[in-house]
Amino acid sequence: MPEGDTVHRLARRLGVLTGTTVRGSDFRIPRHATADLSGAAVLGTTARGKHLLTRFDHAGQALTLHTHLRMDGEWTVLAAGRSLPRRLQADARVVLTTTGPTAAALRMPVVELLPTDAEESVVGHLGPDLLDPGRSADDLVEDAVGRLAAQPDRPLVTALLDQRTVAGLGNVWVNELCFLRGHLPRTPVGEVDAEPLVRLAIRAMRFAIAPGGPGRVTTGDTRPGRRYWVYGRTHQPCLRCGTALLFSEQGSEDPEGRHTWWCPRCQT
Repeated sequence: MPEGDTVHRLARRLGVLTGTTVRGSDFRIPRHATADLSGAAVLGTTARGKHLLTRFDHAGQALTLHTHLRMDGEWTVLAAGRSLPRRLQADARVVLTTTGPTAAALRMPVVELLPTDAEESVVGHLGPDLLDPGRSADDLVEDAVGRLAAQPDRPLVTALLDQRTVAGLGNVWVNELCFLRGHLPRTPVGEVDAEPLVRLAIRAMRFAIAPGGPGRVTTGDTRPGRRYWVYGRTHQPCLRCGTALLFSEQGSEDPEGRHTWWCPRCQT
């Protein structure tokens, strides 16, 4: 599943639609099959955690297109005048043709068109988005740490993946943050100093979305297979100490069946 930094970069990419006017819209889902955004001005796209909110002014009516990629969803942007290739037509759930580029949502599992003043109905449950440009790092840290502390017995990995606690962290970031702070993933939250962990998450994720930067990398090494300390490196030697990395499923508390990696020597 794409993580918060990926979704924020995607929102930036969809920014090329901002200021254009919709020439035609095609919603290929039953719920919105008759919706027509023709003539709407595209006001912009913003990310909230792993959610995307694309806003429109449609004849004075403020509307938002809410999409969530989950595992397979994708937005693609085509240059002005170009059509979606035939091989992708069956995957399209939404096609927006504008006076500039065309954007298409492919295999998108969540597509909702709603009044902009109702956005909180789809994202109001989220915890603080660590990439929120409208909030200071100190404010985000205080909010996230408070939410983590409210359930001290939860395993750290489970709490960090809960989007109601912290929005945008996914399995890559959570595994890497636990390694970088030296915590075993299933350590109870109450036994962890959460503030430096959250501050590190903010710095690392903001670095990952920096324009022109290397993207998501936690080791400082962008060579293939060396971008991450532990994530996806089952039984491989720890890049810090050489110990074979361990691996497990996260258990019944994670309905998405995600996996956890850690170093038994560097994390205690």
